[in-house]
Amino acid sequence: MKKIRWCGILQRIAFAYFVVALVEIFTKDKRVKDLSTNRLAIFRLYCWHWLVGASVLIIYLAVIYGTYVPDWQFTVHDIDSADNGKQFTVACGVRGKLDPPCNAVGYIDREVLGINHMYHHPAWRRSKACTLNSPHEGPLQDNAPSWCHAPFEPEGIISSISAILSTIIGVHFGHVLVHLKNHSKRLKHWVLMGLALLVVGLILHFTHAIPLNKQLYTLSYVCVTSGAAALVFSAIYILVDIQRFKFIFLPLQWIGMNAMLVYVMAAEGIFAGFINGWYYGDPRNTLVCLLCHLITLTFTFPVLIHDLL
Repeated sequence: MKKIRWCGILQRIAFAYFVVALVEIFTKDKRVKDLSTNRLAIFRLYCWHWLVGASVLIIYLAVIYGTYVPDWQFTVHDIDSADNGKQFTVACGVRGKLDPPCNAVGYIDREVLGINHMYHHPAWRRSKACTLNSPHEGPLQDNAPSWCHAPFEPEGIISSISAILSTIIGVHFGHVLVHLKNHSKRLKHWVLMGLALLVVGLILHFTHAIPLNKQLYTLSYVCVTSGAAALVFSAIYILVDIQRFKFIFLPLQWIGMNAMLVYVMAAEGIFAGFINGWYYGDPRNTLVCLLCHLITLTFTFPVLIHDLL
């Protein structure tokens, strides 16, 4: 319990869904029942959702740009590391930085969660400043900055608050599906909003105003991922609901209906262990090997028949 990780992807999903579900439930009686033909009517219908989203965004920006981050220390707790037990100091004393060592997201998590309850293998360890194998995993350089050894929680408190905005945008796409009955109107709304979000996110990133950063779940990251999701969803909607190519996407339908099961099996290595855990005769004769042999036979069989003839 002294080193348990409190946060995670499933915890973030649960938190964001919980907040948006509360907004959906407690504002249902305050919505106007009639949806006019005005293009912005659906935004007015769910104005409370967007007020919550705006509040979340203001809180997030105020915290990450307004919080003073002092110098901090940590002790390495990694038995596989040569630096296990060593204490490092990270010099900060700044405000409004988004770089790995001195951002407010990490500072809040260290103060609230405790540094021993954070993720000890963050993605920033794969950066060029930390390892020569960047962007892949690898041993830390001898002159790597002290923060390369530090834990960081990518699904922490402040970044999870920002994730609420992503959830609100996703719920909005669902509201469009419920209220707009015409295919063209739905697609127009999704595509236009998706393109707008993409443009805003890319402008924020390339002007260096708010860089894309998944670890911090920045506004530009929210915009780009939400915009891309809207465009991909629109493309699948055209193929499945308009062109009726449903049979192609049946595997995706099963995955969507069992998303949590698929995530747990894939993320924890259960699925890979299950597939490779079955073998015949020899441990090397797994289902994966059998599948590879079948694929090879599929491609080589026509060639063999041609040679025989």
